[in-house]
Amino acid sequence: GRHEVWSWKTASKESLCLMWQKVKVQLMLSMSFLTAVFWYCRRLYSFLAQLLKRWSNYLQRKLIRNLSVLPEVDLLGYSAREWKGETKQAKQMREAYEELFRSCHIKYLRQVKRDNYSVVRAVLFQIFSQGIPFPSWMKERDILKLPEKLLYSQGCNWIQQYSFGPERYTGPNAFGKLRKCMEALKTNWAEISTTRDHEERGNLCNALFSDESKEYKLYEAIKFIMLYEVVEAYEQIKSREEPVHNLFSLLFARESSSDPLSFMMNHLNSIGDSICLDQVELFLLGYLLQVKIRVYRLHRFNTEEFQVNYPDEYRREWNEICLLTEDDRYYHIPLFRT
Repeated sequence: GRHEVWSWKTASKESLCLMWQKVKVQLMLSMSFLTAVFWYCRRLYSFLAQLLKRWSNYLQRKLIRNLSVLPEVDLLGYSAREWKGETKQAKQMREAYEELFRSCHIKYLRQVKRDNYSVVRAVLFQIFSQGIPFPSWMKERDILKLPEKLLYSQGCNWIQQYSFGPERYTGPNAFGKLRKCMEALKTNWAEISTTRDHEERGNLCNALFSDESKEYKLYEAIKFIMLYEVVEAYEQIKSREEPVHNLFSLLFARESSSDPLSFMMNHLNSIGDSICLDQVELFLLGYLLQVKIRVYRLHRFNTEEFQVNYPDEYRREWNEICLLTEDDRYYHIPLFRT
């Protein structure tokens, strides 16, 4: 009996040992597998994190590179970098920047892309970033119908000779192209001006002004609105229905823009391509957008023309935007800090 009990215990013990050996092997295999999975997941996570970081940096660099209005930089730091040396011009520019910093409380600036849309870009960017709404006359009229009105109602068939900046396009499709430009202006202006959150509005502006094809449509729409206003003023002068703003008298007094057609052919068609807006057209831009454009002209430092308003006659309720220029050709956006 004792032998049977001992044999049973021995058999049970051996069975348990065998089972434990099998379980132990399985546990070791499972632990090894889990360790390998954990190590793999950790490496995969690290790889994906690095990939995401690189992609994010690439997109950020690409966005900044494509932005036509760059992030803000220190005003005096920019002046020191751009105007090194001891020439008379460099000293005058540094003094002008120091005056802006000290007396006007301008601490930063945003550089605007240096092309022949520079001033229109700087003005529109500020209108959008500040959430300035449509001017009152745009609220009363549908700007999408302006090309149709000019072409059919007023018989201005010559707008088929309209050129779209660097894309010197003319022909019968000018009407459809102009309408698309007007749609782009109306849609983007309405969306951005109704966005109340400042950060969200800034993101919308950065996205819009980093897409060349979209922003060019905005500028061509503004150019066409300028042309439309000139046609309207010219018709009023001919019919003597009502007085027009004196800026139109200045505009039509130029031999190169004595009527709307010559204004388009000699001035508007080249804006964005080979020339920028001149002083008279900057008056017109502020007038039709109903904003007071204050410009600090650094090359006119220590003269009465250092600070100029466009137009010089404006209504108190108009919003104010500010620009600075070193040469009346390329413009930047000053930022005020108290």
